[in-house]
Amino acid sequence: MELRETYPYYLANEAVAPNADLEVTNKYTGKVATRVAMADAQAIDAAIGAADAATRPMARMPAYARQQVLMHCVRRFTERAEELAHALCIEAGKPIRDARGEVSRLIDTFRIAAEESVRIYGEVMPLDISPRADGYTGQWKRVPIGACSFIAPFNFPLNLAAHKVAPALAVGCPFVLKPASMTPIGALLIGEVLAETDLPAGAFSILPARRDGADLFTTDERLKLLSFTGSPAVGWDLKARAGKKPVVLELGGNAAVIVDEDTDVWDAVERIVFGAFYQSGQSCIGVQRILVHDALYERFRDALVARTRSLPMGDPLDEKTFIGPMISEKEATRLHGWIEDAVAAGGTLLCGGRRDSAMLEATLLENVPPHEEVVCREAFGPVAVLSRFEDFDQALAEVNASAFGLQAGIFTRDLYKAQKAWDELEVGGVVIGDVPSWRVDHMPYGGVKESGLGREGIRFAIEDMTEIRLLVTRRPPGV
Repeated sequence: MELRETYPYYLANEAVAPNADLEVTNKYTGKVATRVAMADAQAIDAAIGAADAATRPMARMPAYARQQVLMHCVRRFTERAEELAHALCIEAGKPIRDARGEVSRLIDTFRIAAEESVRIYGEVMPLDISPRADGYTGQWKRVPIGACSFIAPFNFPLNLAAHKVAPALAVGCPFVLKPASMTPIGALLIGEVLAETDLPAGAFSILPARRDGADLFTTDERLKLLSFTGSPAVGWDLKARAGKKPVVLELGGNAAVIVDEDTDVWDAVERIVFGAFYQSGQSCIGVQRILVHDALYERFRDALVARTRSLPMGDPLDEKTFIGPMISEKEATRLHGWIEDAVAAGGTLLCGGRRDSAMLEATLLENVPPHEEVVCREAFGPVAVLSRFEDFDQALAEVNASAFGLQAGIFTRDLYKAQKAWDELEVGGVVIGDVPSWRVDHMPYGGVKESGLGREGIRFAIEDMTEIRLLVTRRPPGV
């Protein structure tokens, strides 16, 4: 199954192909796989204008009509699942099993949005809390915030775009979406399916664009919300330039997992190998720091190293492949340099560490100083660092020492330790008995500190994409 020679972008619901300026490479071979139309500032301005004009028609769509649009997407994504997975393999270098998993999550995300679209509730509230409010009642409802701007990352080209697009459709917000230039195909295929529906004109635009030409996605005042997923440096800069509009940021992390002394070692090893190395470690919640109780450290380390060495590496289209390429040779070179720096600083290389172009082996390190980049920054690749602890409170403090706070995993069978972790860890989510890399698409997902602002998960994204509108009713005396 080959990609097409070219792909258009979508401007105000319509496929437009003014050029084929963006080359999209096969991340495994490095060869150009297809070309995509690239939007200029004029096209972006036109898309924002169309979204602004579509604000009222979208808000007036009845809930059942919004639900029908979303269910159409569910059906079409299901029918085209293998095509979507193949495109992920090519443009993102995602191993085919991971790619199929992302497609299944795309379908889940749109299905959840379809369900939520018909249950966006309000509330009746009594206002007569004192004599001056006698005869007054109140009720409030949620209304769409208006035209939204979405900027999506390269690592989940389908599902992270879906986490912005699907709730917008559920609530009735028009949007403009900028997919990552390295992986635009998934978002454009979403656009292809949306173009089959009867959404109001201007309801959506999906526009690959160069970062230096896409300033309107952030600064234009016609846009009423900005949702960005990507690096902290870019995200906080966008927030500073976004003006009055609310901003939702999902900015990644260096997720930690604690393995306490009562843990089933083999169970933890299997889950941590997955959490650290699935889709070549390129996940915001991929396991990067592994804190293991001293009582089982050596046994755990040896089992984890052996299991990591067994992971098949190669062509992402091969059904057996677990480790594929990183998104680019540049990123692989960066992370390889971090590994070398960690070893030079006194860390021990337990396995992996070799690079060939964009392919980087699954790598485990131990005894790495905490100031090294591979510990304190987001690695975003197939590497994890082991350390040991004696006291559970010490482990919690070490997790909290990070500037990031997205999710954390705790392997323990002690209810009180689990509760303490939930109470004390400065993260958006705590996962007990599993890795921080676990996510299901209706849960509240997001971080604190450098990991961002706001929450994804359809119901919670809908809250960001709506505003509360109050109605007060006065009953005159004697009525």
